[in-house]
Parts: sequence; structure tokens; C-alpha cells
Amino acid sequence: MSQNTGASYAAAGVDIEAGDRAVELMKEWVKKTRRPEVLGGLGGFAGLFDASALKNYERPLLASATDGVGTKVDIARQMGVYDSIGHDLVAMVMDDIVVCGAEPLFMTDYICVGKVHPERVAALVKGIAEGCVLAGCALVGGETAEHPGLLGPDDFDVAGAGTGVVEADRLLGADRVRTGDAVIAMASSGLHSNGYSLVRHVLLDRAGLALGARIDELGRTLGEELLEPTRIYSLDCLALLRTTEVHAFSHVTGGGLAANLARVIPDGLHATVNRSTWTPAPVFDLVGRTGSVERLELEKTLNMGVGMIAIVPQESVDVALATLADRGVDAWVAGEITDRGEHTTGAALVGDYAK
Repeated sequence: MSQNTGASYAAAGVDIEAGDRAVELMKEWVKKTRRPEVLGGLGGFAGLFDASALKNYERPLLASATDGVGTKVDIARQMGVYDSIGHDLVAMVMDDIVVCGAEPLFMTDYICVGKVHPERVAALVKGIAEGCVLAGCALVGGETAEHPGLLGPDDFDVAGAGTGVVEADRLLGADRVRTGDAVIAMASSGLHSNGYSLVRHVLLDRAGLALGARIDELGRTLGEELLEPTRIYSLDCLALLRTTEVHAFSHVTGGGLAANLARVIPDGLHATVNRSTWTPAPVFDLVGRTGSVERLELEKTLNMGVGMIAIVPQESVDVALATLADRGVDAWVAGEITDRGEHTTGAALVGDYAK
């Protein structure tokens, strides 16, 4: 009798059993993100969230965002470290949602791999779950897709989508910003999750630095610095909203500080941020110096040490800074809102960075 040589899913490179094992490994981490509104468990076709809690709102607005972490995943792949990238994913999604004043509610993830390694997938979900706890939201579901032939066995990418809610009359944005408002900067934890195509090009491709090499000015290896998780500001921003008046937030991501701040500045007003109020972490100088990258190019690509901005009235400054200090967030007054005058853009950086 001839052996059956017919095609199969496994022969094509998709391992369903490995996928099932990955689900079992991640269940304990997903459970840690559970909120009272979550119904059912992991493994259903859809995540369920009880929206009856929104009855307490006069006019609830749902806020939604989706994002990934860009080419930072290649650093994680090379380092063989998979959990920290999940923090990055949650930060990129939920910190966009909180900018409008919304409370993060729930998130779903999408993990695409060349080959399912259950422990790696579980580590990715572990990091996402830990990030969701830090953001105060539930991880209600996700998808792991195996794409042999399109991705190498060790290649992967992650993306996520989140939902939050805000009362309509508490929606933050440019329409609330006024002349004289203070611009409060919140320190970033490092590069966060933007600009890694430039960073990899400069430090790895051109300079040939090894991820395992210890860099004295960084105080750790290059790989450890590049994998530093993105700070999640969601609960910090919500704490500000509970304790004082806030007119707008700006999440500093792709495009840099000035471009993202300009998104919440109304026509006719201008935000001036003084570089002399802070010193960027050494990694930013390392990238600029090693690649001979001009300052303006760095500032268009990287966060330069500021991950989130709060625009508040002057009378709210002291309470805002005290609230953030109590939460362990390094924050300072970095600028102010003025009439546009001669300015043609909504925000600009002036002066030189403190040494």
C-alpha cells in the first residue's frame, strides 16, 4: 500500500497544536487584566465587554485607536527578549486614547509569526497583559497568525487596537487650550517605540555596534537600552484629570515633540517649548553623534526625552506637578501657550538643551 503523500496544513508550515499550546500558556496572563465588565474567557470568537456600565454617562463617547511598535520588534527578535515589546504596544495604543481624556477600557492584540514558538508567543502576550494592567484596561482577546513562507521562523510582528470612553462634555482637545496655559512635559523612559529605523541604521548598520556591547554612557548594553519599554502614561493622565483642570494632552510619538504638540494647538495660538528645561537621556546624543544627525532631524524623529505633554491653566501647575511627582513621573514646566504672532506653525522648540 502506498503512503499517503497528500498535502496538509502542517506540511505547509502551520502548526495548530503549537498554537493551542500558546493559548494555554497565555491564559494566566490575560486573566490578570480582567475588569468587572469582561464576560467569558479567552478562546471565544470575540471578546465581550459589558457596556451597561456606560449608562452612568450622560453622553458617552467611545475612543478607539490602533497601532504597532514598528521596527523595534527586530531588536527584540535579535535579543531573544519578547515580553517587553508588549508594554510598548499597549503604550502606543492606550496613550493615544487617553489624550482625549478617555478612560481605557479594553484592548485586543494581533501577533503574526513565521513559526509558532508557544513560549515566545506567551511571552509576548505576558508583556501585553502587564501593559494592560499598567494602563488600567482589560485584554479581552486577540489573534495569533502563523505565516510560513512570508516570514522567517523567528520573525514576528505585533499590533493592537483599544477602546476607551469619555464623557462628551469632558472631551479634551485644541478647543480648550487658551493663551497663558502652561506646557508640562513628562519624561520618557528612553526612545519609546518610534524612530527605530533611524536608530538601527545609525547604530547597527553604519556604526556596526553590537547589541550585546556595553556602552559606558548608557550604563548598560546597547540592546538593553534599545529594548527599554515605552512608558505607559494612561493612569497618570487620568490622575491629573481627577485632581486638577487639564485642557489637552499630547502623546509624543512619530514626528517628534513639536509636530505632535501642534496637533492640539488651535488656530491663532502657539506653543513654545524651551529646550533648556531638560537634558535628553544619553541615548539621544549617542544616535545624533554617531550618525552625524542634525538636531532638527533628531527632533522630527525621536521624542528627545519627553513622552507626554499636558497643557493646563497656570493655576493648575502646582497640583499637576505634585500629582505626577506622587506617581513617580518626572515632570516639569517646559513652555507656554501664546498668541501666534510671527509664528507660522502651532508649536516650536527654542533654546538649547541643558547640559
